[in-house]
Amino acid sequence: MRFSAQVVWLMWWTVCVAEGYRCDFPEIKHGSLHHESNYRQNFPARVGEKYWYSCDQNFVTVSQKPWEHIHCTQEGWSPAVPCRRQCIFNHLKNGEYPKQGVKYVQGENVSVNCNSGHSLQNEQTVMTCTEDGWFPPPECIPLKTCSKSEITIQNGFFSEYEPTYSLNKETQYQCKPGYVTPDGKTSGPVTCLKSGWSPQPTCIKSCDMPVFENAKAKSSGTWFKLNDTLDYECHDGYKSQDGRAGSIVCGNDGWSHKPVCYEIECKIPEIEDNLNTQPKKDKYKVGDVLKFFCRQRLKRVGPDSVQCYDFGWSPNLPTCKEQAKQCSPPPQLLNGKVKETQKENYEHNDLVEYVCNPRFLMKGFNKIQCVDGRWTDLPICIEVETTCGDIPELNYGYAVQTSNPPYHHGDSVEFNCREGFTMIGQKSITCISGSWTQLPQCIATDELQKCKYSLTKREPNPLYEIVFDHNENISYKCRGKLEQKHSTCINGRWDPELTCTEVQMQSCPPPPQIPNAHNMATTVNYQDGEKVSVVCQDNYIIQDAEEIVCKDGRWQSIPHCVEKSPCPQPPQIEHGTIKSSQFSEEMDKTLKPEVYVHGTKLNYICEDGFRISGKDEITCHIGKWSSPPRCVDPNENCGPPPPIDNGDMTTFPKSEYAPGSSVEYQCQSLYVLEGNKVITCRYGQWSKPPKCLDVCIISEDSMERHNIQLRWSSTKKLYFPTGDTVEFECKAGYRRQTSQQTFRATCWEGKLTYPVCVKSNG
Repeated sequence: MRFSAQVVWLMWWTVCVAEGYRCDFPEIKHGSLHHESNYRQNFPARVGEKYWYSCDQNFVTVSQKPWEHIHCTQEGWSPAVPCRRQCIFNHLKNGEYPKQGVKYVQGENVSVNCNSGHSLQNEQTVMTCTEDGWFPPPECIPLKTCSKSEITIQNGFFSEYEPTYSLNKETQYQCKPGYVTPDGKTSGPVTCLKSGWSPQPTCIKSCDMPVFENAKAKSSGTWFKLNDTLDYECHDGYKSQDGRAGSIVCGNDGWSHKPVCYEIECKIPEIEDNLNTQPKKDKYKVGDVLKFFCRQRLKRVGPDSVQCYDFGWSPNLPTCKEQAKQCSPPPQLLNGKVKETQKENYEHNDLVEYVCNPRFLMKGFNKIQCVDGRWTDLPICIEVETTCGDIPELNYGYAVQTSNPPYHHGDSVEFNCREGFTMIGQKSITCISGSWTQLPQCIATDELQKCKYSLTKREPNPLYEIVFDHNENISYKCRGKLEQKHSTCINGRWDPELTCTEVQMQSCPPPPQIPNAHNMATTVNYQDGEKVSVVCQDNYIIQDAEEIVCKDGRWQSIPHCVEKSPCPQPPQIEHGTIKSSQFSEEMDKTLKPEVYVHGTKLNYICEDGFRISGKDEITCHIGKWSSPPRCVDPNENCGPPPPIDNGDMTTFPKSEYAPGSSVEYQCQSLYVLEGNKVITCRYGQWSKPPKCLDVCIISEDSMERHNIQLRWSSTKKLYFPTGDTVEFECKAGYRRQTSQQTFRATCWEGKLTYPVCVKSNG
């Protein structure tokens, strides 16, 4: 193949550029190169070359000298911003200013003092030197004022004494005892606007959340309006005159009554002669455990302990026998199977473990026991209909084998880390009842933390420490013990933790037979931390947690299986009617049932000229309907638009806006607008306003504390809007302590995480 001389020259020129010519002709904003017309033929320039440049009027070089050098580096021209604005503070209309002008550089601020009753634009107190000059302009403008005499507060009063307030100033009003603002607070703000005070202060009758004794509220609210109902339930081990639950009503004189919950006691059980019990007490409370022992070498048939619950002792008390019968092979489990190989005969107290088929979840005990010739109750395998979505992404890692969703209960996915990264945690995740188990982590191998081990661990100042790498194992003995313990270093932490403190775990009695739940009788004790799922019988629904937990020798978090009570007639709403979910038409009175079963769903429709506000559906749940929607007039007007922090409307606000009206927002200098800058009045409400995201200020003090500096600039103080990325590097003589990724920090809503450097060894 033959090449022309032109092609050979082009290849040679390309190699030269790749090796040394890295900088194109610098386009200096607000400035120029010295005799740039003579130098244009020298570009692209080699790394290390430098040229004189100067800045236009009102702009200065980095050193603020008339002439300065611009350098070609491997990363481009340095300084990146050769010319910056210079602002002179020598006048402030209606305010104080220095007798001799003071010079500031682009990005620097100056605080100003306006005459009384005046302020900078948007009531700002600081001017910033920007590329276009001072912002806001150096002019103090008169402020609008509002008088407190223009407002009468029913059931409330002003909490400050000033009679007048300037434009956009806010003051607080206080509600009388027993009254609150519409958002449930004891005080609220009013603001002086162009159109006057807004919003109008309001104080409404209320009741505070009462203090319950041995009970808890079923609402998370802190205050309640007149005629509001508050449901409560007694703590475990307590009951009221109405049972475990009740309700109180907010009235003009406060709550209707004070709920009282009494402590529940279990009757002293009748014990057969051959049984010993411990402890013997005159009174047993909920949570108390009673243990049993057979006399005269008799065999115990049944549990070795029982617990007192609000429904009595459970499980049933044991008996003592001379002989106990064997059991035949265990029964088959629907949608499950026995885990181990079966035997022909099983001795008294033998255990058999079951597992559910794929896509089925076990409820109840996973083991059954042979008790005097009979097997205890089987668990239940319930099909899990919920599925997991897409496989979650693993930072610096990937899934080994993937398939398309959905992923069913029990499905697993294995992960690997990329080259140079080490996995911390379980290698695979599993879909459990619609959610993925916890992802592992991929940590850069050269950033894995080491573990320390002190040879004299119990002393405050150990003689010396040994350092172990990630995944290294150690064996150790506790003082006075023969047993060896083992642990592994996992990214700076010992697993398990190095300890010589013996934790005495208490076992729990066999789990209780909860009323109206599926039978789950067993005589097996459970260890601390173990859980058992509870399944309610048909026509009953579980309340509270679906699992009971063994903790400190007792079963805790005991749920209740409550009847799926029907609901009465659904609530009526103004300007709306109920549409039958069965016939998809307005309900005829003759079709209305007297009660509605648990789980019934009904829909509302509005009269002509009105629209649904909120979800149009209500649901019957344990005898109560969910909150109904409202039918609102779509032609309702809107009040003043909501204010936003660090931003303003482009037009003066009015006290009322017609439907379809729009207003526009803008952010103050250096703030970044997020969201739609235009909001619209619809159905009496404004659409969601935007946000003005704060800037990040990087100062020399902050960098000094972290032993870092800006990678591309020597500027003492810089402003970065949300979304901008800042690059740092360690100061000379220091090395990275945080990972390399942290040295590219992104500003977000005024916050930026600094990397950290530490002194280099040697």
